[in-house]
Amino acid sequence: MTTTALTAHAPLTANHPEWVRLKAAATAIQALQAQDGSVPDAADHEAAAAHVGTICAAVEALAPSFAHDSRYLELLVSDFGRWASNGFGVPDFLDSLLAFQPQQHRIDGLQHLVVFPMYTQNGSSSRLVEAVLIEVIWPEFIAGLEEGEYSNKLFVPIRFLDFTPGYNTNSAVLFPETVAVRETPTFTWGAIFADREAARFRRVLGAAADITRLELPAEAAELLENQKLTQETFVMWDLIHDRTHMRGDLPFDPFMIKQRMPYFLYSLEELRCDLTAFRESVKIEKDEEADPEARRHAKLVQYAVIFDRIFRFAITGSRVRNYDGLGGQLLFAWMHQHRVLHWTDSKLSIDWDEVADVVVELGARIEELYWRSIDRPKMAHWLAAYELIAGTVTPNPSSVWAKGPDALPLAGPPRGLTDQVLDDEFPLSMFYEALEKKMRPVIESTAGITGSSATGTGINTLAMNAG
Repeated sequence: MTTTALTAHAPLTANHPEWVRLKAAATAIQALQAQDGSVPDAADHEAAAAHVGTICAAVEALAPSFAHDSRYLELLVSDFGRWASNGFGVPDFLDSLLAFQPQQHRIDGLQHLVVFPMYTQNGSSSRLVEAVLIEVIWPEFIAGLEEGEYSNKLFVPIRFLDFTPGYNTNSAVLFPETVAVRETPTFTWGAIFADREAARFRRVLGAAADITRLELPAEAAELLENQKLTQETFVMWDLIHDRTHMRGDLPFDPFMIKQRMPYFLYSLEELRCDLTAFRESVKIEKDEEADPEARRHAKLVQYAVIFDRIFRFAITGSRVRNYDGLGGQLLFAWMHQHRVLHWTDSKLSIDWDEVADVVVELGARIEELYWRSIDRPKMAHWLAAYELIAGTVTPNPSSVWAKGPDALPLAGPPRGLTDQVLDDEFPLSMFYEALEKKMRPVIESTAGITGSSATGTGINTLAMNAG
């Protein structure tokens, strides 16, 4: 639910002395922890106990500023105390985690103090004690969308105020499933750092537009100059994207990450959700009865989806089963082959009057694939998905999959097909190889970026035909 009785408390800052104490103690105890979160060396227990004491004292001192989280903070101190008294084994913070319910208080500017032993996606893979001071982003037009056609009760958009080293990375999410617990609960919320997404987008888009000599429409150019506008645009995108994962004519489990499926199926699922956000934004933009702010941001979501996908997703991360990268490649190639994106005279251009229909068509193709999947065996669905992608993005010349069904071990278990998928089944095109080399330092520079730390949107770069 969205609670309206609360109002945002007088805000804390990253310089608050109790937060500074807490952050320092959490950072210090990380050096004593193993990957599972335990402190295995008994010689370290005295120091660990001292750090836990500091953390608990700071939490208790800060608690009056977080009345909406009072029960959670009370149980957090108890969980830390039990962990210490039990000899710093594998931590279990289930009790405090269950009491932390930020989705119940989606109020713009409301702050939360989050302290758990957890890993950070795209950050640390170890369950170390991390501390994050955050603030909710919940503008009125987003509240209106969520209360209407785009209900998503689990979605919590947030921004960084400060954090421990696990978030000085590319991680832009705060998920309860990352916390060390004794048993897996039912997850009731998921938080996304829209300020990091927006700041990263602004820096990458600014550099990419310089490199490719892309002339940005005036509205898109405004995203480069206005962090608040951009992060609210990402909130709208994320709201619709997140709710899409379990909506529509889906394969039985469209995105069960623990299943052993070819990575390109995850590419299609993530891209489907983004293109749904794109399609719905087109719909909202054209709705003259919609909230003016929603309509304004709807147009910006369209720019954000295209630019983030083709400029950042496609060339970020390794080439080992990079499903987000492949989704970006697919969108770029689809737009190019439908002649609304052009690379001519070493300059990139996009036909904005025609691009929406072309992008929506790609989303429709993926949705048709999903709709037909219910009548297909698993292997047939996988083959159809590969055919959809390979019809636009050129596969690796050494690919077994590219040779067709006759070359694949269809008589065996499905994992045999997965084993035949190359780590880089769909390599970067020549365009992307050149772009990646020039964009690499820009993308690397966005690790740890936040809305307040983003001082520039781009860097001085050479055009792609230089050097």
